[in-house]
Amino acid sequence: MPGADGPRKEAPGGEKPLAGAKIVGLHTTITAQTAVLMETLAALGAQCRWAACNIYSTLNEVAAALAESGFPVFAWKGESEDDFWWCIDRCVNVEGWQPNMILDDGGDLTHWIYKKYPNMFKKIKGIVEESVTGVHRLYQLSKAGKLCVPAMNVNDSVTKQKFDNLYCCRESILDGLKRTTDMMFGGKQVVVCGYGDGEGCCAALKAMGSIVYVTEIDPICALQACMDGFRLVKLNEVIRQVDIVITCTGNKNVVSREHLDRMKNGCIVCNMGHSNTEIDVVSVTPVRPVATPELTWERVRSQVDHVIWPDGKRIVLLAEVRARGGIGISWEFWDHPTTEAGKAPRSASPTVPSSPKRFPVLVPEDGDCAPATLSMEKYPLKSILNLPSPT
Repeated sequence: MPGADGPRKEAPGGEKPLAGAKIVGLHTTITAQTAVLMETLAALGAQCRWAACNIYSTLNEVAAALAESGFPVFAWKGESEDDFWWCIDRCVNVEGWQPNMILDDGGDLTHWIYKKYPNMFKKIKGIVEESVTGVHRLYQLSKAGKLCVPAMNVNDSVTKQKFDNLYCCRESILDGLKRTTDMMFGGKQVVVCGYGDGEGCCAALKAMGSIVYVTEIDPICALQACMDGFRLVKLNEVIRQVDIVITCTGNKNVVSREHLDRMKNGCIVCNMGHSNTEIDVVSVTPVRPVATPELTWERVRSQVDHVIWPDGKRIVLLAEVRARGGIGISWEFWDHPTTEAGKAPRSASPTVPSSPKRFPVLVPEDGDCAPATLSMEKYPLKSILNLPSPT
């Protein structure tokens, strides 16, 4: 991972630019990529405590290795909902240790500290958020006048949008669906909700022979989808006929209980992000008091559930609609957003500026270009492009 490892090499003479930083992190997956990020932050002088925001994607062997190396890590594969919040609290609530930076992915860590430990939240010097859902939640706090902490929006950086949300998702959606369902894509009708983060997903499915529909509320993204040859629809128009429903919006209740009731037998439902809020899965969960009692769940295999209606119709939920089957993504692609996440704490302001400033802010341009520059070292084009060294 030349990008994520790059900041260590940039620090001259063992300089510790993050000395004094106490970072609590909630990363999508506890994998080798996350381990490199944590080791880089530690090498730059930071203290780290970590949990995973995807309950299905943690590699237990990596979490164990990090713990043996002295990193406080609270995560394991297959956490329950209660386990998930316990892990977050263990990261934050420790005697004699006050975090001053948050590296978040989805906003759960930020909101946990904001709601449960308000005095601690006021002492935070910077928040780094790298998911669309987490950025939405930060803007909600900012709009309400409650975001009193400098925050950086990594999700909307060029590197994150192009490499993770486009190229990475283009490969991981096929990998996740194949691993969990063993299905063929040719001729399947698929609706992708959200083209801004679903562009790569649409391209991959179209290339495999699927008939792809797109729902989109942003006019620029909608026009882009049209220019790329996709048919723009409303979800209600195609929900009865599609074979696969994929959400990529980062929003809430994009697929409602009414949509689930109208899906055809065997329809596969999944989400490109790690948060299950885009699909109203709570309404079809038997253990919840709001669920309809006549619906039943059947665990087919790990991360694959059937929800069965009284008439025998069943839909297939992947990873309880978290992260396209809970599958991790290639290190080559994860290297880019991980690099930005690692460099962002160095750019985050150590104090709230005296002049009024709207948060969250975007990643500085030099920080946005650095991952691409560092990653080009493994390609022969570097000598042709004459790329400058990242600063």
